[in-house]
Amino acid sequence: MKRTGLLLLLVGVAAAGLLIARSELGEIAAAFASLKISGFVLVVAVHLALIGVMGLGWGALARGIHPWIWFVWGRLVRDGTAEALPLSQLGGFVFGSRALVLAGCSARFAAAATVVDVTMELMAQLVYTLLGLGLLALLKPGSAIEMPALVALMGMAALCMLFVVAQRHGLASVERAIAGLVRMLFGGQSQIGSLRATIGDLHRNRGNLALCFGLHLACWILVGCETWLMLRMLGAPVGLAAALVIDSLLSGLRSMAFMVPQALGVQEGGYMLLGALFGVSQEAALALSLVRRARDIGIGVPVLLVWQWVEGRRALGGAASP
Repeated sequence: MKRTGLLLLLVGVAAAGLLIARSELGEIAAAFASLKISGFVLVVAVHLALIGVMGLGWGALARGIHPWIWFVWGRLVRDGTAEALPLSQLGGFVFGSRALVLAGCSARFAAAATVVDVTMELMAQLVYTLLGLGLLALLKPGSAIEMPALVALMGMAALCMLFVVAQRHGLASVERAIAGLVRMLFGGQSQIGSLRATIGDLHRNRGNLALCFGLHLACWILVGCETWLMLRMLGAPVGLAAALVIDSLLSGLRSMAFMVPQALGVQEGGYMLLGALFGVSQEAALALSLVRRARDIGIGVPVLLVWQWVEGRRALGGAASP
């Protein structure tokens, strides 16, 4: 896995560098500079609010059990790890769960809640991507990417349903993976049976599941609105529906490339391909990708520093809660 991750990182860096090198660097810089400091601060503030909503969706699974603020913090660590460090999204899931453990969750509950939350988020993403495909059919009927995107969506749906069935009815490989996650989080041995029971309890609470799904779906749509705002600030105004198409299909690409650290190359190429459908120049598309990465690093680095301070206090025997 380490060798594969390193190889994908190198390929992603090379692909992103090639795309940038083949574009007009002056135009990319000009588009990026048009955002200004005040615009960048606004972008960061908006995304922080969206991360808060994502954390609330995760925390909905623990209503009456743990404070919601723990899950907002865990989501900050999850996204900070996945977007500011050269790790895949899987690394974000692990370290976000670890942040919950440090806040006071049991390792078993943190692992189970992470698995169920990721499942609800993926299901909400499927609905969001389907919305994007519908808008694409209305705005650009007969587009060359319509059929490949539909096939990819069907594949994502099948994998998502398989993951849900595995959680609900027990699948040895999935349960071993979750047990390994618990050992990674907190050390020691974990019982597969108790993990299965915790996941089952979370799935049986339909009200919490519905709230988690609803918050994630709302957040996906708001992220599309955030993309619309960033494009306008970069001097590439497109309609809100077009921005939703670009963001929803890109999010599907990123999910399919979950093993590529920070989706390097995938994100840049996706923005260029999808943006071209709506008249966004490749330089503006690359500037959008760079703004997104700068935003994620601007949020992620301070969060990770705080998290490491919490880890250090725990290692020295101090209070663990952030």
